[in-house]
Amino acid sequence: MAQLRATVGGERFVFSSLAHVLAAATPERSGDQLAGIAAQSALERVAARFVLADLPLDVFLSDVVVPYESDEVTRLIIDTHDAAAFAPIASLTVGGLRDWLLSPETTGADMAAVAWGLTPEMVAACSRLMRNQDLIRVARKAEVVTRFRNTLGLKGRLSTRLQPNHPADDLKGIAVAVLDGLLRGAGDAVIGINPASDSVENCLQMLVALDGLRERLDMPAQTCVLTHVTNSIEAINRGAPLDLVFQSVAGTEGANRGFGVDLALLAEAQDAALSLNRGTVGHDVMYFETGQGSALSAGAHHGVDQQTLEARAYAVARAFRPLLVNTVVGFIGPEYLYDGKQIIRAGLEDHFCGKVLGLPMGVDVCYTNHVEADQDDMDTLMTVLATAGVNFVITVPGADDVMLSYQSLAFEDIDYLRSVTGLAPAPEFQQWLARMDLAGEGARALPDLASITRQLGLPA
Repeated sequence: MAQLRATVGGERFVFSSLAHVLAAATPERSGDQLAGIAAQSALERVAARFVLADLPLDVFLSDVVVPYESDEVTRLIIDTHDAAAFAPIASLTVGGLRDWLLSPETTGADMAAVAWGLTPEMVAACSRLMRNQDLIRVARKAEVVTRFRNTLGLKGRLSTRLQPNHPADDLKGIAVAVLDGLLRGAGDAVIGINPASDSVENCLQMLVALDGLRERLDMPAQTCVLTHVTNSIEAINRGAPLDLVFQSVAGTEGANRGFGVDLALLAEAQDAALSLNRGTVGHDVMYFETGQGSALSAGAHHGVDQQTLEARAYAVARAFRPLLVNTVVGFIGPEYLYDGKQIIRAGLEDHFCGKVLGLPMGVDVCYTNHVEADQDDMDTLMTVLATAGVNFVITVPGADDVMLSYQSLAFEDIDYLRSVTGLAPAPEFQQWLARMDLAGEGARALPDLASITRQLGLPA
């Protein structure tokens, strides 16, 4: 094990473990303070970063932050590590990896070639040495493309999840919200509902309704009811028209157990969804959500900081070739990310780590009403994420999810992002918008909306 010590400002700091130095090097974060593992001073944080910068990458292969014997996520990370992919960068330190990623000579293709040679802990460590602009610059190089009924993640594209949640799971209310989003060009990543009632019967009803709406509109997009993975398996067994299997995942076996899942169950669900063969341009059928702080809230963080554990969740996700992965960056609350500054930094870290590890990363640009943040902070985060090449963001009616009681982005925000960045929807969806006369400014008062709502039996 390398010597984990440094002297800064005449003060000597010694770190007891790799987990200790990672936590101390992390930008200020309320969740790490709650866990009692944050740096005690700015000097200690700088010292930890000096240590990380000189730490050889191969240390992370022999010194794990969560025990191999007792954690299947650690075993997944170590057992699937690709030595051949690692070879070109094996001689680097964490600081050397930062320099390599930032080099103008390093392309997105170069990054993709080494992705499976990088562990989440290596990438999380590297993020500590980066300013926000560094996180943006590196992530922007990456192109992670996935496919189901359309093609997501291409350069020059920005997709959205259309989230039409309803506090009573009212199908007419959901359908009206879907149409509202489509009028703004939202929905190419997925039309995805968080059900208020998680019963299999209720989820079956919503799956049938969403698929019927998609078919009526001949729309090249995928739908999803964000129910527990066991409900998705049961729905498939009952013949449901299920496109994507959804599940929240975390970075330790214990935290995943708190979600009621393990790797074997996720593999079973993936196989079940693939058996339906519903994709038209590809067969990426998994949708994962993550969020900093989930392992700590489950009491399963092993003394490891929340951002490193978030990166470990991406190792779980990438094992199943997902169509979509998103971090719900400000959803858990101020106990984990206290204010707008912490949320913005965490969103950029999560996106960077996911992209470098080869994931199709999206971000729910969001906050709860008791956090020290507002919609101006979300304007900043969504703009810098679009610049960084985020695959998709989440949009809800009026930026206010009345079922989950938190603030996200509005359908109008995707108008803003696409107009100031020039980014376009997924190509198949863009063609559909043009065919439906939804691609231009005239879509704001689409005369066919009344006839569409009548066809679907919706209120005028």
